[in-house]
Amino acid sequence: MPDLKVTADHLRRDAYLYVRQSSLRQVTDHGESTQRQYALRDRAVAAGWPLERVRVIDCDLGLSGASTMLRDGFKELVNDVALAKAGIVMGLEVSRLARNSADWHRLIQLCALTATLILDEDGIYDPANFNDRLLLGLKGTMSEAELHFRKARMRGGQLNKARRGELVMGPPVGLVYRPDGTIDLDPDAEVQNALRLVFDTFERTGSAMRTVRFFQTEGILFPRRLRKGPNKGELRWALPQHARILQVLHNPRYAGAFVYGRTKTHHRPEGGTAQLNVDRADWLVVMPDMHPGYIDWARYEANQQRLSDNGRAFGGDRRAGPTREGSALLQGRILCGICGTRMGVHYHQEHGRAVPLYVCQDSLVRKGGTVCQSVPGKVVDPAVSGLLLDLMVPMTLEVTLAVQQELEARAAETDTLRRQHLERTRYEAEQARARYMKVDPDNRLVADTLEAEWNGKLRHHAEAVEAYERHREEQAAAIDAETRRRVLALAEDFPRIWRDPRVDNRERKRILRLLVTDVTLIKAETITVHVRLSGGATRTLELERPRPIAQIRKIKPDLRAEVDRLLDQHCDREVAEILNANGWRTWEGKPFDDKKINFIRSTYKLPSLRERLRQKGLLTTKEVAARFGITSTTVYAWGQRGWLTKSRTGRNRGLWCLPEDDTALRQHGGNARSADTAASPAQSPE
Repeated sequence: MPDLKVTADHLRRDAYLYVRQSSLRQVTDHGESTQRQYALRDRAVAAGWPLERVRVIDCDLGLSGASTMLRDGFKELVNDVALAKAGIVMGLEVSRLARNSADWHRLIQLCALTATLILDEDGIYDPANFNDRLLLGLKGTMSEAELHFRKARMRGGQLNKARRGELVMGPPVGLVYRPDGTIDLDPDAEVQNALRLVFDTFERTGSAMRTVRFFQTEGILFPRRLRKGPNKGELRWALPQHARILQVLHNPRYAGAFVYGRTKTHHRPEGGTAQLNVDRADWLVVMPDMHPGYIDWARYEANQQRLSDNGRAFGGDRRAGPTREGSALLQGRILCGICGTRMGVHYHQEHGRAVPLYVCQDSLVRKGGTVCQSVPGKVVDPAVSGLLLDLMVPMTLEVTLAVQQELEARAAETDTLRRQHLERTRYEAEQARARYMKVDPDNRLVADTLEAEWNGKLRHHAEAVEAYERHREEQAAAIDAETRRRVLALAEDFPRIWRDPRVDNRERKRILRLLVTDVTLIKAETITVHVRLSGGATRTLELERPRPIAQIRKIKPDLRAEVDRLLDQHCDREVAEILNANGWRTWEGKPFDDKKINFIRSTYKLPSLRERLRQKGLLTTKEVAARFGITSTTVYAWGQRGWLTKSRTGRNRGLWCLPEDDTALRQHGGNARSADTAASPAQSPE
């Protein structure tokens, strides 16, 4: 008998059957539930809908009902209900339609507004009716609570196993489960050596990025194990990326520890999820030494501290970052002696080269204050460098042996990995050959495929052999006997190595970090430098503050006195020549010229040689001629005869010195005027 809630208006619209199961495993292993959902079509036919007008939406099979984010079928159903295309919506139970109360109540509201019925295994409901709507709401709440209880039970079981360290989780590459359920190192020697090389290189370089560059420069491949797909469990080899190396360095399982709760799931507003990292202090379970590892727990802790120091951007939380390319020797080791925070490095140009400046700007950045202090690196770096040279002199032989051993060990590590990779490619080529030889020659479809695979493996093996030979020659050239001899010769003269411009700045900083923990600076009348060495000992240096440029350019008192003394007898050009001959130089280290002497005179109001001679009474040629009533030519003639003495004050210039008794000169002047009058024609009076 048709249900009284079904009206002719409902029958004019289509019936919608929504079919969903939470996972693909349920779809394949629990077919009975799927058949029960499809059987609801018979309920719609019994209620009066023709079979051809019963629309089945089953594209959400295998998707969870906790969210509508990825359920396109549910979105289609809601759209058609909102457009009043549906007369009835059918689902085996509320949980098939939605596990989220918000999504369920939104569907109920739309059905009430468009007069759409809802059918489940228990009966037909009219959302426009209060009692039916109340019952549907309770069913939705119970469905959501059921999902919560299921998750809580599963979560409780996981936590109990995790607290015992027995929870089975997929191990990272390099670790495998043995048949007895325990975790052990991967039996593949190439995989083990690749992972050990990551940790050794990071410890040597102090930077994950430099570890990646080492692998890429050396052409060393790194493994990853496929987690899904038809080739699940197989190894794939490729050059590592930065994120891959960070995953290895951060994973505590490589230290033999069982850890649970490193990440948590965050539900986004739009319905998606994201995995967020949890602070180490909030990890739920941490159990060191649960299984064999590639490093111990202490080394893992040291690696995390170094990665944390490298990752923070500024301020007191970051005491030291990775070594950089700049010339600042103490980068990452400088502390402010006033506020105790880490000082940053700024560079400025000085005489065409970058000069470091250590600046404490923690108050400026965090509180909007001012710069605490700034200390020039051109003063501090040479002083600490000199201290380092003094400390390193007794250690040169030990350093020599360590360098030589490191070169040999590094070459041995990379050579072992390359030989193992070569052996792997040879084995794969042999396997491909064996598969090809076993196939029936008449089955060309299979034989051609296996032959192509064999040829590809052979090419890959040949490329690996060529790369191995090339790298072996390069390594042999790098550590041959001549190179060892040169290393020994250089190590005996460590100061020359330290000052060699070919030594990279980062290498100098790495050497310094082995000996120096931190350097504290205090700038007052002098610059106080407290150096704390790695062993706990301290050294204190007192350095003079650099003078301002105005003081540097200022003329020294002794130079000014010397110029003043020389100007008594010499012109500007002669003073410059005498100063240069005596070794005097300008503040820029350049020789003097007449322009620079003129600048000194004008700055300090020093009279020139001409002015000094004028003050002594010396006269110009015109003044001498006017005094004695003679011509300028006669003045020069008197000078040639020795009656007058001329003192030169510059190029083609000079002043005349008259004797104290000029009676004779006046007589000579009268004779000269008489001679000039006699030689000139007589003039008639007007």
